[in-house]
Amino acid sequence: METVRHSEHTLKTALISENPRLVSQYEKLDARERRLLNEAFKPDHDLFGPITLHSQSDWIISHPEAPQDFEQFFSDPYRKAPSPDKRSIYIQCIGSLGNTRIISEEYIKWLKGYCEAFFYGLTVKLLEPVPVSATRCSFRVNDNTQNLQIHAGHILKFLKKKKPEDAFCIVGITMIDLYPRDSWNFVFGQASLTDGVGIFSFARYGSDFYSSRYEGRVSKLQKGSSSDYAVFDNYYTPQVTSVLLLRSCKALVRWIEDESDSPGVSTERSREGAVDLPKPVDAFKEWKEWIIKCLAVVQK
Repeated sequence: METVRHSEHTLKTALISENPRLVSQYEKLDARERRLLNEAFKPDHDLFGPITLHSQSDWIISHPEAPQDFEQFFSDPYRKAPSPDKRSIYIQCIGSLGNTRIISEEYIKWLKGYCEAFFYGLTVKLLEPVPVSATRCSFRVNDNTQNLQIHAGHILKFLKKKKPEDAFCIVGITMIDLYPRDSWNFVFGQASLTDGVGIFSFARYGSDFYSSRYEGRVSKLQKGSSSDYAVFDNYYTPQVTSVLLLRSCKALVRWIEDESDSPGVSTERSREGAVDLPKPVDAFKEWKEWIIKCLAVVQK
């Protein structure tokens, strides 16, 4: 294992800037926000720890990138910011997010609630879910997992055409594994910053993805054939567990504690034999404790 640790000086100078727009933003920080930054950069404080790399396949090792301070991020010409007429985030579900319609609806509702809490001030809107066939994307069976995959780049083209006028961005989400090109094994997600579109798969966030094999759960596809979308009918999706939700969202205290995101089922739903679906947040304990530590610094 390898540990990545930055010095106190490096962390502090990462926020220093002479950019007038940034300077004005820093000047607007209140005393509590300044206190949080000062505490976070103390070597003996436990708010931020070093990054532990477990293997040579970890992203930082296998995809080395030049360091970026906040001024470089802020000045990036490809970085987009919301405007008065583009303040909506649209979520487009592709395929089922759960083993039943009820689970799919509840899961996307939890994700919507998280996005509204994290991207405070923006409106989050849900588009009607669409089947894979609506995207007309290419697909394949992965040679390693024997699991279906859909082409991320083709999904982005589909989303770009569907992007509403008031959208800051539109994000596709799916439980189906993704690949960006034939030569790649898989990709978690892909996005175009200039077009404001992105696609992300939660497939590999399922606890059994790497330990289970899916032979027999997909139809045998001819090599290079990707035109019969019936192969996705009743396709297997991972169980929506607390760990999967954690990996999808990370954490915000109010969202973790708020049960209003899972109000129970209606009479119509009860006819399907559905039960109340409490938000599975057991795995969020560590993240909740970290946020509470940050709040304690701000409020003291």
